[in-house]
Amino acid sequence: MGRIIAIANQKGGVGKTTTAVNLAASMAATRRKVLLIDLDPQGNATMGSGVDKYSVDNTAYELLIEQKPIEEVIIRETNGKYHLIAANGDTTAADIKLMEEFAREQRLANALKPVVDHYDFIFIDCPPSLSMLTVNAMAAADSVLVPMQCEYFALEGLTALMDTIERLAEAVNPRLTIEGILRTMYDPRNRLANDVSEQLKNHFGDKVYRTVIPRNVRLAEAPSFGSPAMYYDKSSSGAKAYLALAGELIRRAEQQKQADVAAEA
Repeated sequence: MGRIIAIANQKGGVGKTTTAVNLAASMAATRRKVLLIDLDPQGNATMGSGVDKYSVDNTAYELLIEQKPIEEVIIRETNGKYHLIAANGDTTAADIKLMEEFAREQRLANALKPVVDHYDFIFIDCPPSLSMLTVNAMAAADSVLVPMQCEYFALEGLTALMDTIERLAEAVNPRLTIEGILRTMYDPRNRLANDVSEQLKNHFGDKVYRTVIPRNVRLAEAPSFGSPAMYYDKSSSGAKAYLALAGELIRRAEQQKQADVAAEA
């Protein structure tokens, strides 16, 4: 069964979509089968995958509201070599209409059931808000990956996000856990960044990934070319960092499987 990971932070501008696109591409490069679900109405993950959000026929709206079979919504050709469920402005309407639907929190979880075994990893790019789309992502996910910048206000936002995840785990998805905390746009020359990084490690321990995503021009440029960084400039520090993150995620997943097997024995 594929592992479903929601990539979420209620604070915008922290590298959430950059992480979704580049982690999906890096996982696909390791020969894992990957599905990326864009639930952000801005559709940046869709465009960053080389898919025109303005011309796509089926999006997350058709999946969640019209309840089209997921096989008809999945886009199988992307510049990142992974499969994609796209988003565009219609996804905003999905967020509103979900409020009126029966079992609204479980729409995405139910839609994924026919294909979850077809993938090794399913990543969900969440909106930067606690909307019904985000609640659907949390209800479907096994865990949450939290990208964050190492700055003072990010720490306050992280505390609020952890509380939100805990409440959602109690209300809609008891298996939901924190996959990890990813330090993004990191500049080791910045004293505050280093101080916040140390606070994160002291407070959250091994939940903080060892991999750090640096500030990198190539990471910022790649989306305008509709490409993940590893296909835009594989030698860039950003592309290498996301490949390292993929490796760390894979190792953690394997260790978890071994622990689960030992616990059942």
